[in-house]
Amino acid sequence: MTVYSLLDLSPILEGSDASGAFRNTLDLAQHAEKWGYHRYWLAEHHNLPSIASAATAVVIGHVAGGTKTIRVGAGGIMLPNHAPLVVAEQFGTLESLYPGRIDLALGRAPGTDQATARALRRYFESADRFPEDLLELMSYFRDPKPNQRVTAVPGAGLHIPVFLLGSSDFSARLAAELGLPFGFASHFAPDYLHAALEIYRSEFKPSQQLQEPYVIVGAGVYAAESGDEARRIFSSAQLQTLNLIRGHPTKLQPPNEGIDELWSEHERAAIEHRTKYTAVGSPETVRKKFQQMLKETRADEIIVTAQIFDHRARLRSFEIAAEILQSLSVA
Repeated sequence: MTVYSLLDLSPILEGSDASGAFRNTLDLAQHAEKWGYHRYWLAEHHNLPSIASAATAVVIGHVAGGTKTIRVGAGGIMLPNHAPLVVAEQFGTLESLYPGRIDLALGRAPGTDQATARALRRYFESADRFPEDLLELMSYFRDPKPNQRVTAVPGAGLHIPVFLLGSSDFSARLAAELGLPFGFASHFAPDYLHAALEIYRSEFKPSQQLQEPYVIVGAGVYAAESGDEARRIFSSAQLQTLNLIRGHPTKLQPPNEGIDELWSEHERAAIEHRTKYTAVGSPETVRKKFQQMLKETRADEIIVTAQIFDHRARLRSFEIAAEILQSLSVA
């Protein structure tokens, strides 16, 4: 049975602000809970005008406080930006407030540029310490030992589930070595998907947290009643990526039906490659894409995401996705 979940970047819309983004995020989370989504994850990004979830742990608390049963967590926290003890304390606090509902997925990339990394008081070189920082962080969630000098309060003894995220084979190998669930960022970085999953599954070692490999794959979803409408709402995400490629990130823009006139052939090809695992179209088209992806990856869980300007269209897209994924999971 395939579990389905939702990844939200809490998009800031042109003409709006972060407050509006957070209202929409909570509304989407409450709908996702009703539609049967298993998890609602938020991602850490910095210095991007279109993403409001930079203080990820704070937004997780906002969502968890406004929902009742759905798991809420980070997808992910970029560990090189943080001291492991601080992350342990933050997520220990969240788990204490919302017991049994908090996930912690971790990434190795800083999720930002070099200047912003310096402003965060951490550096790109800290990514080289990722395995050590990860082990330190995980140790804070275990039962404290006698005379232990540093303890996460809250955090110690809470055994918060940890996931590793990646877009290459590095985190796949590390997740396999430590016996952790592994999520691949195929929704924006498809190149090493199959190689990473093969490495993870073949090298996996059971742990106290996990006895068998557990794979999560990311997929974009832009679903509507018609293919034309789906392609129209997708154009906002395409424009966002185009502006990012050009080095001029903006807030999420309204749909642009003339996007073919805005990009070069090289830019179009790059964006199409980046969105290889994005389902765009009518419910039947989206169903076929999800079926193909699940057959290819044999994933235990699929986590869907979308950058859609109109909130009602965004809700409808995720509702359609839930209806499809629920039917596939019981097939």
